[in-house]
Amino acid sequence: MSQQTAARRPVVEDHSEGMDQFKTLPRRIITVYLPLAVFVFVLLFPFYWMAITAVKPDHQLTNYTDYSPFWVVQPTLEHIRFLLFETSYPGWLWNTMLVAVASTAISLAASVFAAYAIERIRFTGARVTGLLIFLAYLVPPSILFIPLAFIVFQVGIFDSRLALILTYPTFLIPFCTWLLMGYFRTIPFELEESALVDGATRWQILTKVVLPLAVPGLISAGIFAFTLSWNEFIYALTFISSSENKTVPVGVLTELVRGDIYEWGALMSGALLGSLPVVILYSFFVDYYVSSMTGAVKE
Repeated sequence: MSQQTAARRPVVEDHSEGMDQFKTLPRRIITVYLPLAVFVFVLLFPFYWMAITAVKPDHQLTNYTDYSPFWVVQPTLEHIRFLLFETSYPGWLWNTMLVAVASTAISLAASVFAAYAIERIRFTGARVTGLLIFLAYLVPPSILFIPLAFIVFQVGIFDSRLALILTYPTFLIPFCTWLLMGYFRTIPFELEESALVDGATRWQILTKVVLPLAVPGLISAGIFAFTLSWNEFIYALTFISSSENKTVPVGVLTELVRGDIYEWGALMSGALLGSLPVVILYSFFVDYYVSSMTGAVKE
């Protein structure tokens, strides 16, 4: 009987041998630490280069004989002072923030309705509509800005922040809709059926059931939309001509490059300061961003 009982017991496989490669220090260095160090170096070196260039004196920027290009001797804040007080950079920063926040809000509002209608309200051609929306996001802005420029001129909003606020959703809404469609798909449909049984309307279901559960997805879509708006260049270059209405990507490139003279210290200072809002945004909402990517709602 003991042999039969032993034969009936399930065999538990030992998978610990597969992790032996991480137990010794040399193997951990080769398989973990070295790839991680390469990844961190590639990721952070551009920011390091911007930072040291922003605080380097002018005579050190090109004198590689007496000074190392990877280190700073006698750092200075002159480039940052020049950027903030002798250029229109604060105004560019405000324009970028206003345009990014407004266009992100408009895009999220439209994307929520579009994604919910495609995923939850059954109608003929819903899947085809979702596919077409995603394909619309794949159309490059270098093609879209030509007809959009004609509309902007006809409406009379050229050289205004309103031109960017109304044109940015043309590439933000398809992307946010596609992203929210995938997240709404992870929300159990039984929750909405229970609300329908209790007499709730579609609007009440959307605002009181779906949206509270979809907060991680909304934050993730908002971060992506804000980042795309913040870094957008082609539309801002085409639809804005006056210096006071320019955004950071366009203003830094067009105003700090005078012919063949490049203000490298001011350029790197502008790029570094311009990247800080996006970094701060990601640092605050990184938990929601990760949960939306992995699907936070379980049945």
